[in-house]
Amino acid sequence: MERLVDELQALGVGPRDLQHIALTHIHLDHAGATGDLCEVFPNATVHVQEDGASHLVDPERLVASTRRTFGDAHDRLWGEMKPVPADRIQAWRSGEPGPCPELRPVATPGHIAHHVAYLDERDGMLFAGDAMGIVLSDGPSHPPTPPPAVDLRAWRRTLDEIGQIGPERFGATHFGIHGDVDTRREQLQSRLDALEARVRTALHAGDEEDARRYNDEIREEFAPFMGEDRVGAYFEMFSAAVDWAGVAFYLKRNP
Repeated sequence: MERLVDELQALGVGPRDLQHIALTHIHLDHAGATGDLCEVFPNATVHVQEDGASHLVDPERLVASTRRTFGDAHDRLWGEMKPVPADRIQAWRSGEPGPCPELRPVATPGHIAHHVAYLDERDGMLFAGDAMGIVLSDGPSHPPTPPPAVDLRAWRRTLDEIGQIGPERFGATHFGIHGDVDTRREQLQSRLDALEARVRTALHAGDEEDARRYNDEIREEFAPFMGEDRVGAYFEMFSAAVDWAGVAFYLKRNP
């Protein structure tokens, strides 16, 4: 949060200047500091899809869910999530306008049901959140599929819609701005399909040890692009074994 505030200040955006905080979804790595930011920027309105709004006002269930995923590392990784005052939130519904005329919200479920991307109509930039996957250095796009809310069918529709929109480039929260939209979009769908098939086979065989093997393979795959230290730091926080478990959770409910 401190880095974000400092970078905004360097751009001339001070505490009284920021008007909008547009959230793609409410996972803590995207929205966990929103309550703190509302204290720093008292004139800012928080925009979020309507199904995520209540979790910002009362984050207890959200934090409990995250704590189940991250266990003892939760507090070290995320700290405290402060509530967002209800009168600071503008809940978005599909078909409604967005935070400002040039920024169009696009429903992009898949990673989580209430995920929203934002298309800058002025230059074709899509702020994709996690909808276009994880992009680590020059490595391939990696599918973030943690439990409990990943929906693989919805994600396919989302990637098809992004293809129809045809953005000039996209911004991935993890990480960077990329111009190879169609290549990345098709690559992510291919990797989602491959992970679904792999987990389905493992579940049929009763082989839940495959989660650990998948995590090891992903770390080995990305090491040439990032180095082992950076790969280790990232996947210790966002384990690929957890992504495997998210797909398993989905398949058990959608056989």
